[in-house]
Amino acid sequence: MSFEQLGLSEPLLKAIAEQGYTTPTPIQTQAIPVILKGQDVLAGAQTGTGKTASFTLPLLHQLCENFDPTAKPRRIRALILAPTRELAQQVFDSVKTYGAHLPLRAELVVGGASIGMQVRNLQHGCDIVVATPGRLLDHVQQRTINLSNVKILVLDEADRMLDMGFLPDVKRVMGALPKQRQNLLFSATISNEISNLADQLLSNPVNIAVAKQNATAENVTQLVYGINREYKRELLSYLIGSNNWRQVLIFVRTKHGADRLEKQLATDGIRSVALHGDKTQGARNKALEYFKNGKVTAMVATDIAARGLDIDELPHVINFDLPQVPEDYIHRIGRTGRAGASGAAISLVCPDEAHLLAGIEKLLKKEIPRVADTGYEPVSLRVNDAPKKNAPNKNTGKKDYRHSKPAAARTGKPKPGGSGGKAPAGRRKPGR
Repeated sequence: MSFEQLGLSEPLLKAIAEQGYTTPTPIQTQAIPVILKGQDVLAGAQTGTGKTASFTLPLLHQLCENFDPTAKPRRIRALILAPTRELAQQVFDSVKTYGAHLPLRAELVVGGASIGMQVRNLQHGCDIVVATPGRLLDHVQQRTINLSNVKILVLDEADRMLDMGFLPDVKRVMGALPKQRQNLLFSATISNEISNLADQLLSNPVNIAVAKQNATAENVTQLVYGINREYKRELLSYLIGSNNWRQVLIFVRTKHGADRLEKQLATDGIRSVALHGDKTQGARNKALEYFKNGKVTAMVATDIAARGLDIDELPHVINFDLPQVPEDYIHRIGRTGRAGASGAAISLVCPDEAHLLAGIEKLLKKEIPRVADTGYEPVSLRVNDAPKKNAPNKNTGKKDYRHSKPAAARTGKPKPGGSGGKAPAGRRKPGR
């Protein structure tokens, strides 16, 4: 099937062709005709499936069909909610890209940006608002935005929205909208909470699923390295340097951990940036730009980056810390292996994260392959088999340091140095 067969307008087809796309993805093939008919949709689609275009294209088509160029001021007729600034920005960019030949105006309403500038832009009138819930409600409370004419509501990454505690905000937004509207709910996973939200939000929805629920992309190679926590950074630097990796997205659990690891990687000669919620929006945009453009090798991020980052052909994702929520593992590694490209997802797992690994494997319904030869002392990743650090040996009563020191063959710390993706100077594989 071609985009022409989906019934999209000529200006949209022109914009699609300019982006080099010729064939719609499965989610686009299923969702676009349904949305064009004005029906509500509940779509379960994994990241990297072309999901954003599956709702932006028909949304733009519908708005243009009912466009009145003489209407003043312009009223907001479509609202797209996203959980993070980064995802909202990328949806907004998609709206602008595909709407390049249409007489529609869009506005991005997110935190971390000037609310005064947003107010001025909204006063000029717009057709589409892409927003995060918190900043949108700020405008609603200040009466600087009018949602009374919204005809289409899109909730993107709805499961992440719920995970981040936005359900009360979403319900407040819904209360400010007209009851008669088209509702589109997109979610990577369809949990009981999402089903309950769908029951409240959608009217006779068409259910669309293009991938097995809680499945990871088949073209993503997954590996687990069992390693004690204190040696994770050394192994990480070795993997990046020795393999000459040029673009690596590294996930950590905390903002402080992201900043610390960024500095540690710098001492190993690996150029990197940190991305987390304490960064200003300008700093976050610059970090993403540097990473996408290859000015840095690694980006160290908290789960704020797990959803919505659209990086072409990102080859490597590393879980420096495993996520607390198993579903977040799927979203993290979904940053690689997008649009049919191959990718690798590596998890550095210490014994006290064994229960988190078990939860992930239970969700996936399979065991992730282990790399036995890490160059360090082997560690157990079985939940009931992880020893306490320096716990007394049951047989001798002496302290057992096997799980807190590298192999005896390992000779000293790596020397910092090197750059441009090369292994740090003097670096040998640990344990060799």
